[in-house]
Amino acid sequence: MSRHDEIAELLNQVGPGRVTDSAYDVGRVARLGDVDPDLSGGALDWLRRHQLADGAWGAPHLDYHHDRLICTLSAVTALARTGDPSDRQRVERGAAVLANDLKSLGDDAAGETIGFELLAPALLGEARELGVVGDEVDEVLAGLVAEREAKLARVPSGFINGESVLAHSVEMAGAAELHLVDLENLLGHNGSVGYSPAATAWYAATTGDSAALGYLRTVTGADGGVPNVGPIDVFENVWTLYNVGLTRSGPFPARDRLLAAVEGAWTPGRGVSFGSGFRPEDGDDTAVTSEVLSRAGRAADLDALISYEGPEHFHCWPTERNPSVSTNVHMLGALRAAGLPGDDPAVRKTVRYLENSQDRSGFWLDKWHASPYYVTAHAVLAGEGLPDEIFAHALDWLLRTQRPDGSWGSYLSTAEETAYCLQALTMALRRGETVPVQALRRGHDWLARHATGPYPWLWIGKCLYSPDVVVRSAVLSALALVEEEVSR
Repeated sequence: MSRHDEIAELLNQVGPGRVTDSAYDVGRVARLGDVDPDLSGGALDWLRRHQLADGAWGAPHLDYHHDRLICTLSAVTALARTGDPSDRQRVERGAAVLANDLKSLGDDAAGETIGFELLAPALLGEARELGVVGDEVDEVLAGLVAEREAKLARVPSGFINGESVLAHSVEMAGAAELHLVDLENLLGHNGSVGYSPAATAWYAATTGDSAALGYLRTVTGADGGVPNVGPIDVFENVWTLYNVGLTRSGPFPARDRLLAAVEGAWTPGRGVSFGSGFRPEDGDDTAVTSEVLSRAGRAADLDALISYEGPEHFHCWPTERNPSVSTNVHMLGALRAAGLPGDDPAVRKTVRYLENSQDRSGFWLDKWHASPYYVTAHAVLAGEGLPDEIFAHALDWLLRTQRPDGSWGSYLSTAEETAYCLQALTMALRRGETVPVQALRRGHDWLARHATGPYPWLWIGKCLYSPDVVVRSAVLSALALVEEEVSR
């Protein structure tokens, strides 16, 4: 099959979007025995089949401690609650690895998973009550609980409803926090709470709502697994179009259908979220969508982009604790694709933020992805043609960190990270910058041998996950780019 045909076939697969299964969310669904024994039973069986060799649950290819901790706590507490004697050894093996993850959280360079400061103390406290862990965790638990209580003290009563970002992590609410939740206005149009299986399972357990149970049945796979979020139709669509749009491949009949779907999801003045109908919209999905639409000849909605502008940077949501580097990278790309010049104040704001957040070695880290290669490669693409030294520094870092076999990877060599680096480097070569052709050839040859999945989970949600269609689109894009620019 030609590269063009591979891309065309992939574009035809883009739809509601599905990410890899989440042990954290499966553990939440497993608690539904009283309201839906079938969902609960399938989830428990999934947990029993997916314990890792070291006793933990979570991403199988790399040890990201926030991911392993939150997934393992969810799994062991769910299994312990059943009281099934056959699960005793599983629970003990899982509990045995928790101490290492608790003390190693600082080793995760990209930081916390989503909602960790709210979810982890609740789960660890539950594990303590169930006797899964002992007093050895009390000091750490006290610190986590204090941080959680300080954050929740700032949340007004009834604040968490279907329009709140916190709805995505509402399962953190125990009896003491129920006053923060507006139960009557929490459920979304598709039966989910925040497009989160875990949050929806909490709501179903609390209310017995049939629509919530219907959503969970929809997202549950044949093997009992569920993703950490879904649907992600806008995200899958737009990131795939972004990757494919870097190449000169085409035409693709599916492209117009995908563009029309994105335009239909756009709210004037606010943009989009990762899934059609999800509220609130966010700056990251809005930025990438805007760039894709601009490059397809659509008029840019600058009001939507500027609505995410803050005093020093652009944000995903006004309430976020920590800014996202990739959101500012993508805003830079969106603003420039919309026709704003390099000296525009909004463009300069993003560049200043990136200057201040770049590591001295030349890379960036971001809260949505465990690898520095994702955000750094995207920064090189967004900074195309700008004279600022940070982008040349980043390009040099990409070249310097290629592995001897031609690949790239922060934890291990991966097709995804290699693809991002090849995209950035090949586009730099296309615009006339000095890039060793041999580096591209070695990268292409390695990637061609490792182009198919399974792909290691590098994206950060409540746990690590992989949006496989998006990753596959980056891989095919990178291979096509090198083949277009470098004679094989």
